[in-house]
Amino acid sequence: MRIIVTGAAGFLGSHLCDRLIKEGHEVIGLDNFITGRSENLAHLGNQERFTFIEHDVSNFIEVPDDRVDAVMHFASPASPNPNSPYGYVNLPIQTMKAGALGTLNSLGVARAYNARFLLASTSEIYGDPQVHPQPETYWGHVNPIGERSVYDEAKRFAEALTLAYHQYHGIDTRIVRIFNTYGPRMRLDDGRAVPNFIDQALNGKPLTIYGDGSQTRSFCYVDDLIEGIYRLLLSDEHLPVNIGNTDEKTILELAESINNLFENDGGLTFLPDKRGEGDPQRRRPDISRALKILNWKPTIGLEEGLKKTIPYFQENI
Repeated sequence: MRIIVTGAAGFLGSHLCDRLIKEGHEVIGLDNFITGRSENLAHLGNQERFTFIEHDVSNFIEVPDDRVDAVMHFASPASPNPNSPYGYVNLPIQTMKAGALGTLNSLGVARAYNARFLLASTSEIYGDPQVHPQPETYWGHVNPIGERSVYDEAKRFAEALTLAYHQYHGIDTRIVRIFNTYGPRMRLDDGRAVPNFIDQALNGKPLTIYGDGSQTRSFCYVDDLIEGIYRLLLSDEHLPVNIGNTDEKTILELAESINNLFENDGGLTFLPDKRGEGDPQRRRPDISRALKILNWKPTIGLEEGLKKTIPYFQENI
């Protein structure tokens, strides 16, 4: 296939491009480098099946040549950390535009070329969930004007728009709800838990935990996630599908695992909870639909995934 990937220079977008090219597809990558990085795509510079276009997807997308078989919309800031310059709290308008105008323009390309469309949505659409684990049928518990709302509501709107194009225009759509993912090519300074802890451990510092560390996440290694997304692309499923790891860990357990891997004597530092309104206390996907529809489940445990991730940060510190 000839596939457009928006957000191609981002953490997930770049891994997705790699997988698509490995499978023999031709990829056109789009990114405006607000949070993406050119070095994430540097290894594809001489790849004949890869073309890169620097472009803001909130503007009209003009496609070179006359064939597009699929559009995969991954462009958006994704870090929830308000202390990171790359977090969506500090890029609120750009985040809303990526979810609204970016989705509209990407769907427009899919419609013009009669191409299939895959939206990268998020577990954040569930908000601070009152149902655990979270199935796709759960509508969520979200503050529409809270600190995190620019991302949550952008993705919720994007899902609604995607289904509207499917129902009204007959576009062949898919929606993946992505849970917490980690791996090489994450920004060391993006403020999320895994890179933040690795950065501190690399420097022999205590790992900073906000609150008591009892809040949970389910961390999925990037290769597992991309496998699930690729299977969804090839499927005929139009309704949202959760892709994530079901192995729920507290933030305290994550920090202790990273300290143990580094043999870091810095220990832990506990600070007042400043994570912001609406930050989920528990997060774990119900992946029953992914298992049934895609025959997919994660295969890489947290310790194995961290061992695959740490060398990247050691080389790029």
